[in-house]
Amino acid sequence: MNFSMEVIMSHMWTFQRVGGLDQVVFKNAQDIINLPNLDPKLWVALSCPTTGLDFDKRTLTLLDEDQDGRIRIPDILDAISWTRSKILSFETILNASDVLPLSQIDTTTEDGQKLLVTANSILTSLNKSGYDYLTQEDVQKSIKINSGKLYNGDLIFPPSNELSSDMQTFIKSAIKTVGAEKDMSGEEGINLAIAMTFVKNLQTWKQWQTDIRNTQTPFGENSSEIWNLVQTLKPKIDDYFLRVELAQYAPQAQTALNVDEKYIVPTENGLLSDEALAELPLSKIDTHNFLDLVNGLNPLWKTKITRFKSIVSPLLTNPNQLTEEEWQHIQSSLDAYSSLINSSPKMEKLEVTIQPTASIEELSTSTINNIIKKDLFSQFQEIVEQDNKTPISASDVLILEKLVLFHKHLYRLLVNFTSFSDFFSLEKRAAFQLGKLYIDGRCATLCVSVDNIAKHSTMSGYSELCLLYCECTRKGEKKLIAAAITAGQGDLLIEGRNGVFIDNDGNDWDANVVKIITKPISIQQAIWAPYQRIGRLITEQINKWATSKDADIEKTGTQVLQNPETKFDIGKSVGIFAAIGLAIGAIGTALATIFQALFSLSWWQLPLVIIGLFLVISGPSVILAWLKLRHRTLGPLLEASGWAINGQVKINLLLGGLLTSKAELPKNAKRNLRDPMRKRRNKFAIVFWIALVLGIGITGGWLWHKGHIKHFIEQHKQELIQKTSDTEKQ
Repeated sequence: MNFSMEVIMSHMWTFQRVGGLDQVVFKNAQDIINLPNLDPKLWVALSCPTTGLDFDKRTLTLLDEDQDGRIRIPDILDAISWTRSKILSFETILNASDVLPLSQIDTTTEDGQKLLVTANSILTSLNKSGYDYLTQEDVQKSIKINSGKLYNGDLIFPPSNELSSDMQTFIKSAIKTVGAEKDMSGEEGINLAIAMTFVKNLQTWKQWQTDIRNTQTPFGENSSEIWNLVQTLKPKIDDYFLRVELAQYAPQAQTALNVDEKYIVPTENGLLSDEALAELPLSKIDTHNFLDLVNGLNPLWKTKITRFKSIVSPLLTNPNQLTEEEWQHIQSSLDAYSSLINSSPKMEKLEVTIQPTASIEELSTSTINNIIKKDLFSQFQEIVEQDNKTPISASDVLILEKLVLFHKHLYRLLVNFTSFSDFFSLEKRAAFQLGKLYIDGRCATLCVSVDNIAKHSTMSGYSELCLLYCECTRKGEKKLIAAAITAGQGDLLIEGRNGVFIDNDGNDWDANVVKIITKPISIQQAIWAPYQRIGRLITEQINKWATSKDADIEKTGTQVLQNPETKFDIGKSVGIFAAIGLAIGAIGTALATIFQALFSLSWWQLPLVIIGLFLVISGPSVILAWLKLRHRTLGPLLEASGWAINGQVKINLLLGGLLTSKAELPKNAKRNLRDPMRKRRNKFAIVFWIALVLGIGITGGWLWHKGHIKHFIEQHKQELIQKTSDTEKQ
C-alpha cells in the first residue's frame, strides 16, 4: 500500500502508549472512517484466525469473504467501507449497540430503500410492526422461518417433495453432474446458473450421441455393440495371432506358447478362477493362420466370441473362422466410429460449493430424453421467477443480517485488532481470552486456544510467560488451551495436575495439565527460590545419607548372622568415635566463631548482617527474575495461535498480577486460628517449654560470650586426639 503523508496528516489521530506500543484510540467516527489512511505498521495486529476467538462466529464468517480462515487488514477496511455505504451516521458504531435503528439505514439509494422495505417486512412477519429497530435475533428468526419455505427468496431449490417428481429428478440430476449450492436451510439445491449449465451439457451430450448413431458402419444398428466387443476382445485376439506367428516361426516353441499344465490345475472346489482363465490364451495355438470361432475357445471368453461371430459373420469368408486380415478389416471399418467416440465433448463446469459426483454418461437415456422433451428447464425458470417475487428476499435478508452484525460487532473487532485496548482494560476481556483456568488456588484469565501443542510451544516459549497447556474435556468434547500463570509460586505446578476451565459462556470443563513451559512467575517466587533449593538439597542429601546407612546396617547385620564368630574390632571403633568427635569439635568451633562474631557486634549491626545475608542469597535470583519478567510479551503467545502481531505487546508486573489472581479471603471475613484437627496442649506446659528454651538459649549465649563452652570443647578435643593417638600406637 502507498500512503500519502498529506492524507495522513489531514486527520488528527490520538495514540496511547500501552504495552510498549503506540496504540490508536477511537474517540469518534472519523477515527474509524480514516483507518484506510493509517499506516499498517501502526496497527497492533496484521491478521488473525477466524477460529479460537471469543467473538461472534457469524460476523467472522462474513468478514472472511475469501473463506481462507483469516481476517486481514483489507477485510476490515472493506467491512468499514461497506457499512459506511449502508448507514447515515458512523457514530452509532462506537456504541456497539445490539439494535440497528431503522432511521440509520441510508434510503437515499435504491438499495437502501429496498433494505428498509425488507426490514419492515421482517418486523411485520414477527408481529413487531410498531418497532423502529432491528436486532440480530430478529434477522435470525426471519432466516429460520423462511428457510423452511420452498419460496424463500434465496433462488436455490433443493429436490423438495413440494415439487413434481419430474422436477425433483431434474434437480437431483443437475446436482449429480454439475454440483449444488446450499440454500437458507442448509440443504443442497440448484440455482438458475446450475440449471442452465446442466441443460447445455445435456444438449451437447445428446447431439454427440446423435452424431455417433448417424455414423455409417458395416454393422448398422449393432455398431455400438460391436465397437464395445472389439475394445474388449482386441488384446486377446491380437495376442492369439502373435502366438500363431511365433509358432509358425519356431514350431519347437508351440508347446510353450500353449497352456502350461500348472495353470489348469483346478482349485479345491474343482474349478478354475476367472482370474486364472483370463490370463490364458484365447484358443489353442496352432500353425493355422486363423482363429476358430467355435471350437477350442477359452471358456471365459466363449460367450463374447460367439456374440462377436454372430455380428461380423457377413464380413467373414468362413463364418466359423476369423483370419488376421479379416480382423484388421473389421477394426478399420470402425475407425470413423471410434474417432467420434474418442472425441468426447467437453462439458461446461461451474464454481460451486458442492462438487458433482457423476458425469452425464451415467444418466440413463430415458432420463435425458424426458428432461429435454418436457422442457423442465422452462418450468424451473418459472419457479425461480416466482421465488424472486417473494416479499422478503433472502439476499436482502442476508444483507440486513450483515449490516446488523457489523453495526454491533465492528467496533469490538477494531479494539481487538487495530489496538488491544480491551486486553489492557481492567473491566473487559480481549477476543483471544477464552475463559478462566482455576488451579492451585489461582485463577488465570489469559487463556488462548491451541491446535497443536508441540508446534504452539515452540513459538510461545519466546513470550517468557509460564504456560500451562491443558486438555479440557466436557460431555465428550475436547479442546486445548494455553494458560499464562503470572502470579504466585510454581512449586506445585506439575504435569498431570487437574483444574477447572470456565469458558466465557459459563461452561465448566475438566482441565488436565499435559505440558508446562517453566518461566519466572513473580518476584515473590524469586525471593524464596534459593531457600527452597537449599532445603531440597539438604533433604536430598539427608535422604541419600539415611539410605546408605540403612543399607550398611543391613549388610553388616547379614554378615554377622552369616559369620557369628566375627570379633569386634575395638581399635577400629575407637577410631570411628574419634573421627566423630573431631567432626563435632570442628562444628562446635565453627559455631563458636560465628557466635563470637555476632556477640561482638552492636545491636544495630545485627539487622544489617541479616539483610546482607538475605541480599547475598536472594539477590541474584531476584535480579534474574526481574530481568525476565520485564521481557514478558503477549506477541509470541498470539503468534503461536495464528496471529500476526506488529510488536511485542509487553506484560509488565502490574498487568501480570492482574492476569492471575490468588485466593484471598473476603474483606469482611473472620479467620479462626484454632485448628480442631491439631492436638491441644496444656497452656502451662507450653509456657514451661518456652521458658526452658529461652533459659537454655540465654545461658548458652552467656557461656559462649564468656568463653567457657569454647574452653570445654577445646579441652575435650585434645583428649580425643590423645586417645586416638594412643589407640593407633597400640
